Amino acid sequence: MAIFKKPSVIGKTKRSTDELIDNAIAQQTDWMERRRRFARRFLKTLNIFARPNPKKEEPENLQQSEENNTRRRSGLAAYWFPILCAIFVILIAVWVAFFHKSSQTVVTVPAVAEPTIQAVVESPVPTFDIVRIEPAGKVVVAGRWLPNKSISIVVNGDIVATERTDKNGDFVYSPKRAFDAGNYTFSLIGAEEDIKSEENVFVYISERGYENSVSLLMTKDGSTLLQAPTMLADGDLFVSKIDYLDTGRIVVTGDSLPRLRVSLSLNDEYLGFARVSDHKHFGLGADVGALKSGEEYKLTVRLHDGDGRTIAEINHEFVMPKMTGDDDTYYTVRKGDCLWIIARNFLRKGILFSIIAERNDIGNPDLIFPEQLLQIPTNASK
Repeated sequence: MAIFKKPSVIGKTKRSTDELIDNAIAQQTDWMERRRRFARRFLKTLNIFARPNPKKEEPENLQQSEENNTRRRSGLAAYWFPILCAIFVILIAVWVAFFHKSSQTVVTVPAVAEPTIQAVVESPVPTFDIVRIEPAGKVVVAGRWLPNKSISIVVNGDIVATERTDKNGDFVYSPKRAFDAGNYTFSLIGAEEDIKSEENVFVYISERGYENSVSLLMTKDGSTLLQAPTMLADGDLFVSKIDYLDTGRIVVTGDSLPRLRVSLSLNDEYLGFARVSDHKHFGLGADVGALKSGEEYKLTVRLHDGDGRTIAEINHEFVMPKMTGDDDTYYTVRKGDCLWIIARNFLRKGILFSIIAERNDIGNPDLIFPEQLLQIPTNASK
């Protein structure tokens, strides 16, 4: 009969399991004991706060009192962390209540742009830079417009040439043929967009050559002299008639270079100015008051360039004669005259032109002729 023995390995496994169980029971017992000790200390601490303050102890009980104090301190030391947390919370509450200033968060909302309507950008108008009269009578025109565009030069209403602007918008027009003596008005047209210049240039080419010629830039704000005469000849400033009316008004008529200004002075006292017409005639009147018969007077007529400088001057010295008492004077119409200007010079107000038309039986005040003799009723302005 064979006898079997249990393997030793099984015994080792059983013993190891028993040890694990014993260790677990021991740890649980130790943990429960710690809880019981903690609970006892906590209850003792609560009992300390609940009991009234003890009376003054007798000397024989000092030792027992010291032992009780030791127990109390040990009980308080067990609760140091909750006490510290409570103090920290109290400090935070005091700081928030008295020292902390709440800062409001400002949220910046980006501005919404207003809807805009894009304006249509118009092309700039052509402009002049120079208009120069050359010695041989040729005219050089320079100006600017849009780059690489065609621009037409207009003379007296007719297109005479079309030039091309460069990449900077500049152009130059220089015809080969010379212009005849006379008056010319230059303007520009943007050929590709049909845009006309807002300014014109008036050119007077003198029969005496370019030294006596004039070039003026004409705008809505006035005129600017581009080329002034460098030399004047006899006849460039000429006084044809001086009228002194019994109303105390003096009227001077004459001829000079077109579009320039002439001024009038009596005994070096400035009286006013007028612009010479395109047909080289001028007339200006001014109130000078009563001139005494038999006294000498000096009448000065000056011609000015575009900068106001005097380029020609005529002085007329005369002795005032006795007045005849004739209420009327006479005026010979010249090319370019109109009744409005004649009335302004003689009667102080251009609106009185109808009086001159009525005295001379003129049915159409807009239709008068050169060399026509007009009777001026000088007393009509009183």
